[in-house]
Amino acid sequence: MNSKKIILIVVIAALIGAFFLLDLGSYLNLEYIKTQQDSLQSWVAANKVLAIAAFVVFYVLVTALSLPGAVIMTLVGGAIFGLATGLILVSFASATGATLAFLMARYLLRAPLTNKFSNYIDPINRGIEKDGISYLFTLRLVPLFPFFVINAVMGLTRMKATTFYWVSQLGMLPGTAIFVNAGTQLALIEQPSDILSPGLILSFCLLGIFPWIAKAIVDKVKQRKVYSGYTKPKKFDTNMVVIGAGAGGLVTSYIAAATKAKVTLIERHKMGGDCLNTGCVPSKALIRTTHFLADVRDAKDLGIRNAAVEYEFSEVMDRVQRVIETIEPHDSIARYESLGVDCVTGDAFIRSPWEVEVNGKTITTQNIVIATGARPTLPSIPGIEQVEPLTSDTIWGLRQRPERLLVLGAGAIGCELGQCFARLGSQVSILFRGTQVLTKEDQDAAAVVEKRLQQDGIQICASHTPVRFEVTDAGFELVCRHNDQEKRIGFDKLLVATGRTANVTGFGLEAMGITAKPGGTIQVDPYLRTRMPNILACGDVIGPFQFTHAAAHQAWFASVNALFGQLKKFKVDYSLIPFTTYTSPEVARIGLNEKQAIDEGIAYEAVRYNLEELDRAITDEAAYGFVKVLLKPGSDKIIGVTLVGEHAAEMLPEFALAMKNKLGLNKILGTIHAYPTLNEANRFVAGEWKKKHAPQKVLAWLEIFHRWKRG
Repeated sequence: MNSKKIILIVVIAALIGAFFLLDLGSYLNLEYIKTQQDSLQSWVAANKVLAIAAFVVFYVLVTALSLPGAVIMTLVGGAIFGLATGLILVSFASATGATLAFLMARYLLRAPLTNKFSNYIDPINRGIEKDGISYLFTLRLVPLFPFFVINAVMGLTRMKATTFYWVSQLGMLPGTAIFVNAGTQLALIEQPSDILSPGLILSFCLLGIFPWIAKAIVDKVKQRKVYSGYTKPKKFDTNMVVIGAGAGGLVTSYIAAATKAKVTLIERHKMGGDCLNTGCVPSKALIRTTHFLADVRDAKDLGIRNAAVEYEFSEVMDRVQRVIETIEPHDSIARYESLGVDCVTGDAFIRSPWEVEVNGKTITTQNIVIATGARPTLPSIPGIEQVEPLTSDTIWGLRQRPERLLVLGAGAIGCELGQCFARLGSQVSILFRGTQVLTKEDQDAAAVVEKRLQQDGIQICASHTPVRFEVTDAGFELVCRHNDQEKRIGFDKLLVATGRTANVTGFGLEAMGITAKPGGTIQVDPYLRTRMPNILACGDVIGPFQFTHAAAHQAWFASVNALFGQLKKFKVDYSLIPFTTYTSPEVARIGLNEKQAIDEGIAYEAVRYNLEELDRAITDEAAYGFVKVLLKPGSDKIIGVTLVGEHAAEMLPEFALAMKNKLGLNKILGTIHAYPTLNEANRFVAGEWKKKHAPQKVLAWLEIFHRWKRG
């Protein structure tokens, strides 16, 4: 740090120290001002120029140093200088002080903080460059954050100081006028009855309702801006059009119909979306079959000398289709039309914020909800097209078992399907760039799963970087790098499970400026609204969690905010989203895991119970895995749970219910659980916590008491 910065820091520290050491804050309160009002006004009248200069300098210092008292000084400005002069003085002094705070933050903090927190500051800079003036003006007009925070944060950005000054002065002007006017009314208080004067009551009413008035004005201006160029229909065919009939779209339209709104649901392919047709349902059907095959293989562990099974791979896959067909009526057009939803099959295209075209017909609607889902992502690896890669969408068409299956990606999809095919007899390799499978899970949880995958005969290829695919006489090969050496892996079929890409193009969003954010999903606000408030989105198309239950959770907020947002809006809550991976063993969690707590710097206490000690797990030959609970230090408040074991997903709801209703481990410990069940582990982990927090002093006295009773 250079000498100039050190000198500036010393000066700032000295000024702040003097403010508190000299107790200057005691002069900045209404009671003191009222006692000195007459003498102040007399002095100001006799020394107007000096009074103005002193007021402005002191106001600038208070604002620049972020000292308490700016609000009181604004009221004082009105009380001793009057509305016109007070407004001018406070407006320029506050903007000048704010700009000095802005410049000090930039000079002292921008370089070190930008280097250390570039991941956080770079997106703010991009937002400032795109719409910085409007953003700052809104913050100044509607005080969402304390002004000293805005001054400091804006100093870290690339906004010009001159722009910051004039936008701040203009944005703060309406609020300043109201506060200065309130100060003029305070000057009129000479006796208790003056407190109830209409002028004073009106001034403080304005102070109270100003943020709402300002916000309404800002929202109106923004709406006029985003909707410019479009003509809103005077009448509408429907209250809502939902695009996409996956989990998000189905629940959104169901809620709308249940509240007696007229809703149209448009789906271009199959009702039920990915979950029913290519995701949750088929994968769980296949897992059930292969779990049975694993039980047969491990029959000796159950005391059975010999067990054998015959099956045709094609019949296993046919069963998967039969399961889909059995569940299909739950998501069918007939069912949803019976619920009051108008279902249309076709390609939707959004012509305007209130018009959707499908099959050559234009539907006018008050609201649009986008629930177009996502599709598997194919990585850009040379030669990948030549090997005809399978994805979680297309693998269900297989009717001949691949002898050698290469899986790219070790997330939930890759691990689940890789394990299934290994149990069906394929030679499976799971290849990924990272160092552990299920990278979002804690290392100890991933280690249990990885061990079981290896026991199923799967080759785990961690820290492998794909280079290119080649066609050989024996089939296909992946050329990759591992430990700085080239390696070749042969395979017959490739399953790509490296992620999913949101479906955000091809139906009119681009023309209205609703584009994907860097992660590829649609940008929405906490109410799931896009930049056009009557166009909302939910499900995989917005993320951040690509789960059926997350999409259904978002759908409630999308539907209610679309239909009733003018009366009451609800922010979507992601704090208690369950995460489940249906490998054997399963991994289920809710809230924080240790990886997240460490990354986010959140203090926690961890308590763990190993399932190898659980009677039911032992009887089921499933004595592996654990229950791990994270707690707020010094309490039994649950902030996160991770379970690893057979049927872990079925054990999770008890913790979800406890966290939702703010019940701690003491309540779980006091709940009777049937014996022998896997859910007993939830009570036992609570017992482990209780042992760690046993009142040792009380127990020592009890020991003395019992010894005395024995004589």
